[in-house]
Amino acid sequence: MNSSPYLDKIDDPSILRKLDEKDLPILANELRNELIEIVSKTGGHLGAGLGVVELTIALHYVFNTPHDRIIWDVGHQSYPHKILTGRRKQMHTLRTGGGVSGFTKRSESKYDPFGAAHSSTSISSGLGMSIARDIQKEDYNIISVIGDGAMSAGMAFEALNNAGAMKNKLIVILNDNDMSIAQPVGAMSAYLAKLISGGFYRGFRNYAKRIIRHLPNSMKKILQKVEGHGRSFFTGGTLFEELGFYYVGPIDGHNFNHLLPILKNVKSHNDGPILVHVVTKKGKGYPPAENSADKYHGVSKFDVDTGLQEKKLSNIPTYTKIFSDHLIHEASLDDKIIAITAAMPSGTGLDAFQNKFPDRYIDVGIAEQHAVTFAAGLAIDKFKPFCAIYSTFLQRAYDQIIHDVGIQKLPVRFAIDRAGLVGEDGATHAGTFDIMYLSSIPNFVVMAPSDELELAKMVKTAVDYNDGPIAFRYPRGSGIGIEFPTKIDKIPIGKGRIVVKGNEVLIISFGSILKECMAAVESLNTLNIQPTVIDARFAKPLDIDLLKNNIKSHKYILTVEEGSIGGFSAQVTKLIQDLGLYKNLVYKNLMMPDKFIDHDTQANQLVEAGLDSTNIVKNVQEMIDGK
Repeated sequence: MNSSPYLDKIDDPSILRKLDEKDLPILANELRNELIEIVSKTGGHLGAGLGVVELTIALHYVFNTPHDRIIWDVGHQSYPHKILTGRRKQMHTLRTGGGVSGFTKRSESKYDPFGAAHSSTSISSGLGMSIARDIQKEDYNIISVIGDGAMSAGMAFEALNNAGAMKNKLIVILNDNDMSIAQPVGAMSAYLAKLISGGFYRGFRNYAKRIIRHLPNSMKKILQKVEGHGRSFFTGGTLFEELGFYYVGPIDGHNFNHLLPILKNVKSHNDGPILVHVVTKKGKGYPPAENSADKYHGVSKFDVDTGLQEKKLSNIPTYTKIFSDHLIHEASLDDKIIAITAAMPSGTGLDAFQNKFPDRYIDVGIAEQHAVTFAAGLAIDKFKPFCAIYSTFLQRAYDQIIHDVGIQKLPVRFAIDRAGLVGEDGATHAGTFDIMYLSSIPNFVVMAPSDELELAKMVKTAVDYNDGPIAFRYPRGSGIGIEFPTKIDKIPIGKGRIVVKGNEVLIISFGSILKECMAAVESLNTLNIQPTVIDARFAKPLDIDLLKNNIKSHKYILTVEEGSIGGFSAQVTKLIQDLGLYKNLVYKNLMMPDKFIDHDTQANQLVEAGLDSTNIVKNVQEMIDGK
């Protein structure tokens, strides 16, 4: 364990604020070492936190938290903040059941004023809080910290535009970790940033503005341009100024001599919103992170000395890799296939596609809405766009899915990764709602593979389907280890399959939850209960003939899905009602419960959701026993 004499004294930021400024670099070194040590044992997001160590210390040092509110966008970078705000002793439980969340969480700490995990929410929420503060005539600062990647999302610009028009006091810290610290962030730039953030310059500027008001319009425009261009020559920021923000920067986010005086000046700024452009280095202070392609954005457990991450013992490929491999194969045969991601190339497996077909790969940034409508435009001209987006992020584009794709019946292919429960990332990243929100849209085909071979077949099915939008959802993690045939066939639209033929009990499974259903069947067989199991494959359209014939021949019907109410089971229930099959049936649905499930292992989350094999057995027995 690293020696941390300064960090050991800090139970909350009030103690931090008692330190001498000269001691802060030592504290930063201790905090950075602590962060590396913690994440090496737990896994999680490392690079972003390493990049904001000095900024985190400076914010808590200058501002009176928690009275002053720091809002961390996304939350990837919040681990140093958690360590300094009383959660250091609990950090060994990071992302485990009942432990510390990997993101900011209001129920976890008074120092987390807004929960996050999706990007680009900090400015909007901060502006809302600023309005509430001013209506109630209260006095505290609100600091929204947002990364350069999150700033690319439309929501961030909507918030900036609104904040600039409202003129409430709001401090936005733009954490720019995409560029290295070069000449523009040297001593001269820091001096200028300090100068223009100070009261004298702002006072003179406001005085000059009052004088300019009384000048002729022609001269007024000239002087305004001179002032704006003069500042932007050294600092940039013309865009933010045009949106109504007072811009300061760029400044070195790893230099306390730059950070502290500027933040102190900003703290006293009361004339509308202000944006401070801070340049940091993702992975700062840990060479393996600094030198990696993704700066150790998300890591498994790793060796601190070497940086080598733990490898999973299983040789079974992940669903993500199966999707990637088979999309690449299909793209080698069809030059109309185009892959689209929203800032998640490695997470969706499309980094491999990019290497193979760079001209047919598009990363639109954190812009899921744009991704969907962009894909719609491609589909109009007979291309075959595959939008590979996590289920939880696709929620952001629901309007575009309906309006730009569904209504126009455009053949956009949606590859929906991280469907279902996702483990350590918790409720914010779970793919709970996609079955429901896609199945409710006319013209949509909605599929889910029960194993990795079925996923490969669905990729091929989607390639060849041109009659409208089609989606296939698949989970995080590895498949079941099934062997692949030489040739992959497509699946007829709306056709399920019987996996096991039994009697009396019918289990209708949708998606990868089939694994739990089959484990339940083994247990039921020992109790002399032989269920029939159907792998539905399609939530929409349903295999009407297959379901009708089997529902008629069975007394006990159980549907199982890893999704919310209103999804697959709702489609089956409607079918039963429409066909008048509900008479003399004992019918039950297993689905996600009406609550958000916190971070834990995927296995434990399944148990909590009541979707594990043991609970399936229990529900079958209760139906038979009349409970």
